[in-house]
Amino acid sequence: MEYTARHCKHQCYNPFFQKLYMQELIQTQQIKDELKKQIILESIADKYSTLILKNTIEKPKSAMMISDEENIPLSTVYRKLQRLYDGKLLAISGSINRDGKKYFLYMSKIKDVAIHCNLEETVIECVLNNTKQEDTN
Repeated sequence: MEYTARHCKHQCYNPFFQKLYMQELIQTQQIKDELKKQIILESIADKYSTLILKNTIEKPKSAMMISDEENIPLSTVYRKLQRLYDGKLLAISGSINRDGKKYFLYMSKIKDVAIHCNLEETVIECVLNNTKQEDTN
């Protein structure tokens, strides 16, 4: 994990990173594990997974809230949430409501992903979201 305010050679063209670097010190992490790289690539290529990650960047949300806000079938939301959690891209917190029922809230562990591919290697760097959960690696 790295804390940086510099421009990486792979990110200098990305306006999102330029804006963040100029405003504040952000936490980024280069992904080394090949399985984790594969999960990230599959997740951002999937329309529903991307919508779920985007929807849960600012605050934790329930599966029902995500389904309603993004117009995704609830069964699809649960399937994608499980895949994203298994890939350590989502943090889960839970509680019990007044009726004694358990409920879970999901929050994206990443804010942005930068990918640089050439014929020899794929470099993936994630801007980490401010969650109080386990590390993304």
